[in-house]
Amino acid sequence: MRLPNDSDTERPRISLTWRAIALTSLLLLGIASVFTLISHDSLTEQFHQSRESIYQSRQREFQQVIARSNDTLTQLASLAAASDRLGAAVRANSPTRVTLAIDPVWPTLQLDVGVDEMRIFNDRGQVLAARGQPLPGDTPPFDGWTRQVMRKETPLSTLRCLQDCRQYTVVPVLAGGASVGVVVLSRSLADLTRYARSMAQSDVALLVAERYSAGLSGAAVTPPPTTASGAPGERYLAAWRGSLITLTHQDQNLPILRDAARQAPLSRLTEGPWNFAHRGRTYELAAVPMNDSAEFPSRGYLLLISDITEQVEAIRRDTRHSLTIALLGWLAAEGLLLLILWRPMARLRDLAVLLPRLAQRDFDGVQRSLARDKRHFTDEIDTLERTTLELAGQLESLEHAVSSRDQELTRRLAELSVERDFVSGLLDTARVLILTQDEQGRITLVNRFTETVTGYDVDALMGRRFAELFRHEHHGHERLSLPPQEHASQEEGELLTARRESRIIAWYHAPIPGQGQHAGTLISVGLDITERKRAEERLAWLAHRDPLTDLYNRRFFQDALERALTIDAQGAVLFLDLDQFKEVNELSGHNAGDQLLRLVARALAGELEDEAIIARLGGDEFSILLENADAHLACRVAERIVRVLEEIDFSTNGRRHRAVASIGIALYPEHGSSQIDLMAGADLAMYKAKENSSQRWHLLSTVVHSREELRQRVYWVERIRQALRENDFELVLQPIRRLTDDSIRHYEALLRMHGDNGALVMPGLFIPIAERSGQIVELDRWVLRESLGLLARLQRHGVSLAVNLSGQSLHDANLTEFLERTLVESGADPQRLILEVTETAAVTDFATARGVLQGIRDLGCQTALDDFGVGFSSFHYLGQLPADYIKIDGSFIQKLLDSPEDRLIVKAIADIANGFGKRTIAEFVDQARMLPLLEQYGITYAQGYYIGRPVPASEVLATWRRRGADEHD
Repeated sequence: MRLPNDSDTERPRISLTWRAIALTSLLLLGIASVFTLISHDSLTEQFHQSRESIYQSRQREFQQVIARSNDTLTQLASLAAASDRLGAAVRANSPTRVTLAIDPVWPTLQLDVGVDEMRIFNDRGQVLAARGQPLPGDTPPFDGWTRQVMRKETPLSTLRCLQDCRQYTVVPVLAGGASVGVVVLSRSLADLTRYARSMAQSDVALLVAERYSAGLSGAAVTPPPTTASGAPGERYLAAWRGSLITLTHQDQNLPILRDAARQAPLSRLTEGPWNFAHRGRTYELAAVPMNDSAEFPSRGYLLLISDITEQVEAIRRDTRHSLTIALLGWLAAEGLLLLILWRPMARLRDLAVLLPRLAQRDFDGVQRSLARDKRHFTDEIDTLERTTLELAGQLESLEHAVSSRDQELTRRLAELSVERDFVSGLLDTARVLILTQDEQGRITLVNRFTETVTGYDVDALMGRRFAELFRHEHHGHERLSLPPQEHASQEEGELLTARRESRIIAWYHAPIPGQGQHAGTLISVGLDITERKRAEERLAWLAHRDPLTDLYNRRFFQDALERALTIDAQGAVLFLDLDQFKEVNELSGHNAGDQLLRLVARALAGELEDEAIIARLGGDEFSILLENADAHLACRVAERIVRVLEEIDFSTNGRRHRAVASIGIALYPEHGSSQIDLMAGADLAMYKAKENSSQRWHLLSTVVHSREELRQRVYWVERIRQALRENDFELVLQPIRRLTDDSIRHYEALLRMHGDNGALVMPGLFIPIAERSGQIVELDRWVLRESLGLLARLQRHGVSLAVNLSGQSLHDANLTEFLERTLVESGADPQRLILEVTETAAVTDFATARGVLQGIRDLGCQTALDDFGVGFSSFHYLGQLPADYIKIDGSFIQKLLDSPEDRLIVKAIADIANGFGKRTIAEFVDQARMLPLLEQYGITYAQGYYIGRPVPASEVLATWRRRGADEHD
């Protein structure tokens, strides 16, 4: 063996590392870093200056737009104030004459110009007339404005922001050359966001934020808008203490603004554009103040939201290009370094070839290869060669010791590897709880998932009794001295985690074969079934409960009534219907209606407790089952219900609503022995209660005429059931004409029943009974099946069919599934099917109707709102309901030629429907003179006896077959 001598250690050393790094790498990397940093800072500064310039320009343009809007509003107010008729009316201080003077111009100001509110004051500041809706929560100082304008005789304009931003203009009214009062007009600036978005080419939002706290200003600050549950609305930004009035692309931009509000104060946005990152993208946010009135606690801001990810990425891309160029230069220097180190690297490669030979025990060969002449200078490679020679000598001396134990270690390593892989794979990768128990039931081993689920670490679990940690619903195994295979068992148990959470675990226990200390060991595998158990409990609850009120549903009530109708049983059924519930939905919205239903349900449950079974049948209908009750007790319960409902005080949006109900009472077995008879009797008694103004409840009488009415209802219930069973219905089709080309490729399917004498029975005789008895859903399905079969034969001629759906079908959870299956079975084109629901049914339960209509449209079908215009809130819900057609109620069309009011309503409905992209259908068209007027208003279709009377479907099929044959010839 060759060992280093003293002369080798005294030679000077020159490191290859310092030789290369000192000449190239450090210098070039430093230059590249400085160059890239300067380039990046320059590009970033230019971009920020450009965005700041754009922001200043947009701010000036927005202020000019607000000024022009204010001038326009002032001109409109001046035109209205210049009316001689108005001036004379104000001078006479006559509210009636003032109202007559402004009524002709108010629809134009509201619909065409967008004015939200108009007020007329006399010279003493008293209101003579008002139109439109004031800003909620804001009471402007009209008295001060009136005195200022009357004193200076010049218009006054201001901008106020609370829950919305509105421009106000106050203009004097002149009469005989003197100011006798003022006209006040206001208009919302929410429409400014559309112009701002087109001008700025970015998303915009209108924010109303508090200027300072209510305690400092002394003014009442309107609280943030809240939902029905009382929580702040989703558009309220707590960090900025403001609400978003309008917001483009809300689903995308609302999370961005929430994130921005948490990161920066609103004052930062008014200073200039502010950039921040959100979900991997970069956005620029700027705020333009809308008003600066110190007297008001809120201030409006126009927010500009711009996605500048592409520009920032371009700067980064340019920086990367600069860095790449610099790195290429560095690589060139590294090439030079490679040339410098070529020879030393060759020596290293030779050494790398020799080192594996040490593992092959060729120690002599390695030593001969490294025996070289001495050099004047040594470097790291020389040191490595000497170390290799020393290593070769040491390995040679240890070879014999290693080889003697090699086989033993290899065998043991293989065994440990198998055991390690098994235990690791079994315990740590399984998503189940795995543990072992000794014969005393103490835990001896747990996997990582068990620690995660229980919340205890391994130290807290080891040695603990299994029965202490898991409470068993039933014990599936016992520790007996039986063969191990007889101990396998299954059970379910409850686990209380360290976080005090209850989890349900399904366990499987099996014995592990072993001897000595491992004898009697069990392995327990647990599966967390908590979510499955909760889902099963929730489904069981929903099967019998109404999700809105938590009362029982119709199905459970009918089953309970059937069970109660046993031999010798007596009791009473109370049918309760809320009076004027439709007005609650129309005036205050469906959320208020839902809240009132929950209050009524809570009152009924609190009053009757365990005395009765209470159910919500649907809509505003409730039913109560009193078992073992006579007529006296039933009447007493009805009186209690009337009293407890009178105590409900429900106010919303400044309106008070009363919970007034009409209650019908039917007794069994006196009034019937089946649930159909009793429900029909209670329904009849409820209508009798509505007719009686002196008493809110009515007990079904046993006089002849009442029994006759009940028999008629029962007869129609059985007749409908028989007609459904024997297919004793027929469809007739009424044509609908397209006014632009007078073509008819659109029909409405109407239902008729075959009477006992062969004549057709009109639906008005049996449809109300079907709705009350719950048969209307099955009847709707019959109509859908027949209509789709008919549509499959007509669609090749380009014909579409409209089919009516009842309000109860909107609550049928399986409607969409049934419609999808029937479409496939019939082969009908869903795009040629139009499903109609009445406006009243849609608005009464708006959330359900919207979901069902959207599900129908997702199948490819079209939807229509029937009888549109009879509700008070039609326009409010028109843009939110997914409807393709709007059928204007026939009551407006019938008086179209004689009533200017009806013409104004029809034109307004048509204009708004066209604005929402919906087609309109006019019903009850019975004169040719109506058609030019309807076409002038932009009505798309016309339907009525002038267009065509309903005819059997077979005749329509025959007509289209002949027409198809003629076209083919």
